[in-house]
Amino acid sequence: MRAKDALGKYGEDLAADYLQRSGLIIMERNYRCRSGEVDILARDENVLVVCEVKTRTSEHFGSPLAAVTPIKLRRMRRVAMSWVTERGVRPPQIRFDVIGIVHGAGNKPTLEHVRDVA
Repeated sequence: MRAKDALGKYGEDLAADYLQRSGLIIMERNYRCRSGEVDILARDENVLVVCEVKTRTSEHFGSPLAAVTPIKLRRMRRVAMSWVTERGVRPPQIRFDVIGIVHGAGNKPTLEHVRDVA
């Protein structure tokens, strides 16, 4: 596994654990379809939470949260609609969240969760 892929998986594992500790139920991870991929789909009571996770080793090139552009948010919406259709789920509400993680060498990772970005 490439170092970048390993860092991404580490961040997604950290984010999933954080969401579960926050009371969300993880429904699926790394869902892929023609429109793209979403890192985590979870349930927060009756809300479907579509979560993108960005992990970096530093903020040298900016916050990991800044990597989620309007184009990425549109893709997240399309992927979420594919998931809902494919699974036959009708959530009363869908929320789009982003989790940014910075984990530099030898440092404890920092996690920032932004709810309802779109």
